[in-house]
Amino acid sequence: MKLIIAIIQPHKLETVKQALSDAEVFRLTILDCQGFGRQRGQTELYQASDMTSHLRRKIQLQIAVNEEFVEPTIKAITMGGRSGEKGEIGDGKIFVLPLDDCVRIRTGERGPEAI
Repeated sequence: MKLIIAIIQPHKLETVKQALSDAEVFRLTILDCQGFGRQRGQTELYQASDMTSHLRRKIQLQIAVNEEFVEPTIKAITMGGRSGEKGEIGDGKIFVLPLDDCVRIRTGERGPEAI
């Protein structure tokens, strides 16, 4: 089992959700978040003066998957979240973490069956 955490641009959410659905990945958690990477925030004009915000709005996806769904999930997020054919700085990141256990609260099932 793995926990996949992906940080994507907000306007790519629907495209990524459709790509995940096409890959038969139907369970995910979506969080609003802020952060910055290589693009280092943005500068905006506010009341006639430049104002730098070091945080950019992003969307975080958390997806628990069994081993056979790891690569299809990564591929779906990459294809749905990429800007253009080659991508651009700020498209996001995908982190894959080991998931020691999962428990379905309703039934008490554990492990891969609970996902």
